[in-house]
Amino acid sequence: MARHFQKELEKVKKMILSLGAMVEERVRQSWKAIETIDPAIAKQIVRTDHEIDEMEVEIEEECLKIMALHQPVAIDLRFLTAVIKINNDLERIADEAVNIAERIATLDKHRTDKFFFDYEPMASEAEEMLKLSLDALVNMDVDLAFKVVTMDDEVDDIHRQAYRLIRDEMKAHPDLIIFLMNYYLISRHLERIADHATNIAEEVIYLIEGEIVRHAQY
Repeated sequence: MARHFQKELEKVKKMILSLGAMVEERVRQSWKAIETIDPAIAKQIVRTDHEIDEMEVEIEEECLKIMALHQPVAIDLRFLTAVIKINNDLERIADEAVNIAERIATLDKHRTDKFFFDYEPMASEAEEMLKLSLDALVNMDVDLAFKVVTMDDEVDDIHRQAYRLIRDEMKAHPDLIIFLMNYYLISRHLERIADHATNIAEEVIYLIEGEIVRHAQY
């Protein structure tokens, strides 16, 4: 029975890492869409979102089944609890990629050369946070998880910078309001990706140390 239980836990771990890889790819695609304002990439992200949703449900059901059948305790219970929360955050990240794709579709219809904000540092940081948070889960690396948490401030700073610049541009060019509003919302979606990556890192910390660190001051 114990061997079967461990196999089921290993299956769940493989499933969550597979979902993580799928979500990482969606985030990479969303950055390509931002960089190129390419509606074809945007449509691909939206079209395949159901794959993420289906896998998220499958993972949650698997975790609940294991908890009901085996009534795990201690580290195994923390693992399943953490996976359920990480699973939700990964699905939310994929949703933010879809949100970005929808903004790109609108930007493509209202293209202008009058304004540009370089989202590359923000997108790269958010993407790196996601990668490192999943690496921390794979390697059970609490230091790496804490590093992800501290990186969130950099993304927040760029988000505020984008807000100020785009707000001023809206005042100067009200004729570009649709373009600028959707351009700003890309910043908001990237910021939310970073927030969810931080949540994943915090769940890894909980998994390893048994300590809930949400809302803590680092």
